[in-house]
Amino acid sequence: MVDLLTSSKEKAEEWLGSSIDDETKRQVKGLLSKSDPKDLIDSFYRSLEFGTGGLRGIMGVGSNCINKYTIGTATQGLANYLKKTLPNKQIKVAIAYDSRNNSKYFAQVTADVFSANGIVVYLFAELRPTPLLSFAIRYLKCDSGVVITASHNPKEYNGYKAYWSDGAQIVPPHDHNTIAEVNAITGFDQIKFTANKKIIKTIGKEVEDAYYKEVNQIIPRQDSIARQKDITLVYTSLHGSGITMVPECLKRLGFANLNIVEEQREPDGNFPTLKSPNPEEHSAMALALKKAKEINAELVMATDPDTDRVGIGIKDASDEFFLLNGNQAFSLMMGFILKNLPNGEAGRKEKGNSYIAKTIVTSELVDAMATHFGITCYNTLTGFKYIAELMGEQEGKEKFIAAGEESYGYMVGDFVRDKDAVSACAFFAAMAAAAKDEKQTLYDWLLQLYVDHGFYKEGLATLVRKGAEGEQQIKDMMTTFRNAPPKTIGGEKVIRSLDYKTSVEKDWTTGQTKPIQLPTADVLQFYTSDGSKVSVRPSGTEPKIKFYISVQARLDSKENFESVSRQLDNQIKTLEKDIIK
Repeated sequence: MVDLLTSSKEKAEEWLGSSIDDETKRQVKGLLSKSDPKDLIDSFYRSLEFGTGGLRGIMGVGSNCINKYTIGTATQGLANYLKKTLPNKQIKVAIAYDSRNNSKYFAQVTADVFSANGIVVYLFAELRPTPLLSFAIRYLKCDSGVVITASHNPKEYNGYKAYWSDGAQIVPPHDHNTIAEVNAITGFDQIKFTANKKIIKTIGKEVEDAYYKEVNQIIPRQDSIARQKDITLVYTSLHGSGITMVPECLKRLGFANLNIVEEQREPDGNFPTLKSPNPEEHSAMALALKKAKEINAELVMATDPDTDRVGIGIKDASDEFFLLNGNQAFSLMMGFILKNLPNGEAGRKEKGNSYIAKTIVTSELVDAMATHFGITCYNTLTGFKYIAELMGEQEGKEKFIAAGEESYGYMVGDFVRDKDAVSACAFFAAMAAAAKDEKQTLYDWLLQLYVDHGFYKEGLATLVRKGAEGEQQIKDMMTTFRNAPPKTIGGEKVIRSLDYKTSVEKDWTTGQTKPIQLPTADVLQFYTSDGSKVSVRPSGTEPKIKFYISVQARLDSKENFESVSRQLDNQIKTLEKDIIK
């Protein structure tokens, strides 16, 4: 603590001696004068770095917070790297922002710094979903892009996602090289904040129109949509940017009965009706579920503030709404997509040269379905940037179909290179229409997937550890798991482990090891003799360590679903209790 306090004070004094504005100096002095040094340490003990989701942190003064100067430093570093990488080109970037507090301001700061460096900027005039930024980069032939968002984090957060010319978040070597350029900036006087307004351009409506056209081309069963266009749908944007595109996208597909949760329609970075703007949490979807019950809707959809994730609610056999988890939703989507691939000779050829992708902590039900349909399923590290990187590597070799992850992120088609809740809403609405057209429900479809391919069930447990002390506690937990791996979990013998940090997979029954052919990451996975899997991973965007638990069993018939589900729930609880001590 003493070393952290000393280094934090030194960093704060450096800020005071720099060219920061008077209001920021006042706030830094306030932190230095506090008797309790915790806030000072949390604000200055480190500099923000790019993680799996880019630059993200609590808004406030300090090197560890999101503010004009950390945003400016990141942008200047990215600008320097772009100019070194593309020395003889007129560089172009696109910028978007969501509904969070200060997002528009930070987007303008980003645009100003890029333009001051002679880089042409395409800036959205209003908030727009993150996937549209990914699309715009490719459509406008930009070299890079930035979206200002903290995704589904609490309201105190904001962030900065950097993208490359392929429309994907930056990956090695670009991320490391950008950070090197950021770290090379030793003073705020090296940041060019004075904008060249002449090269900041507003992105027009034609980009959105082109996006809607792409979505329309990949939605199957549009005949079912035409017959079921009046199907009752409920949507909430959770005070985010989704309201600008999701309703319009569904309207263009022909859906005529979309019901908006009015209390959450208005974009608002304070998220006044929510404990958390995260569709993974039941409380975030409470108003939407209430409305759905009142009007007897078929489907509930809720997108997070930057509209790259979507939560889904459907009705069970008793006509009661429940929330799908990300694994269930992605499995349903993949079942729908794979089932509707072209038939005949051309279709068989397409299947044989096609692939889907998912992350290593996403349900293995998807792997089982891919095997059944004769489609390759690639597994990547957590984060859609790795899926996008895979797409780049396979371009021209295999045809990409779709991808997803357990944390409510999905992507179909290759026109966007990041998770996309706008097109995902279109797909889930199309699925609900197709199921109704068959006189079934999405719940019927889900249970049939379990009967056909195996009943896979997943659980997620998280431990939150905030601040500098919390970060060290999470590191210590990972070290313990790595140096003294469990021999059993919940009474089940561990037979295989994968350490993505050392890139070693080990068979514990034979002692044999083999390399893991993925980039290194601080992730551990343990497989048991009963077919269970436990993955342990620190979050790249939040002060959490996550435990992903997966179990499986055979489901002989839909009638046995409830009893087998309870059995798997108990198994998850036993594994969770043993692994989290």
